[in-house]
Amino acid sequence: MKQNRDRQGADDGAYLITFVCYGTRLPGQFGAVDRSQNQFGAPKLEENAAKEAAARTKMAQEPYLLNAARREVLLKSVHQVCMHRGWMLFAAHVRTNHVHAVVGTNESAERVMNTFKVYASRALNAAGLDGPDRRRWARHGSTRHLYTKDAITAAVRYVVCEQGEPLAVYCAPAAC
Repeated sequence: MKQNRDRQGADDGAYLITFVCYGTRLPGQFGAVDRSQNQFGAPKLEENAAKEAAARTKMAQEPYLLNAARREVLLKSVHQVCMHRGWMLFAAHVRTNHVHAVVGTNESAERVMNTFKVYASRALNAAGLDGPDRRRWARHGSTRHLYTKDAITAAVRYVVCEQGEPLAVYCAPAAC
C-alpha cells in the first residue's frame, strides 16, 4: 500500500507542462531544443547565429511577450480550465515568455498543454489584449510525467520558487 501512496499522481497522471511564447526561443539560440535532442538530460545545443537568423526570417509576426495584464489573464485561464475539467492544479507560474504548470489529470499531457493554450488564447481575445489572429504560442512544449509525490513536490518547488522574481503565480494550499 505504501507504494501506491508514494506513486500518488502517477495513476491519475501528473505532469510538469511548459510552453513558450511564439518567437521567443528560436532554433540556434543558446539552450534551444530540437526534435533530435528533446530528451531529458540531453546536452544543450550550441548557439548558431545563422540558424537563428534563418528561423527569425520565417516568423510571420513579432515575438509574443506576456506583460503583467496578459500574465494575470493567462494564470486565471489555467486555473479556470483546471476547475472546469476537474484537473488538480498544483502550481502555475506565468513568466514573460513562457508558462509552467504542475497538474494532475487522467488526460494526456499533450491534451492538457493544448487545452491550456486554447483557453489562454480565448481569454486573451475576450480581454481585448490582442487580436484573434495573433500567434501566441510556439509549437508543442515540454511535457514531463511526474510519477511520485516527491517528483510532484520538486516540480512545484521548481515552478513556484526557482523561476526568479515571482510574476503571476498560483500554488495550491496543499502543495505549498
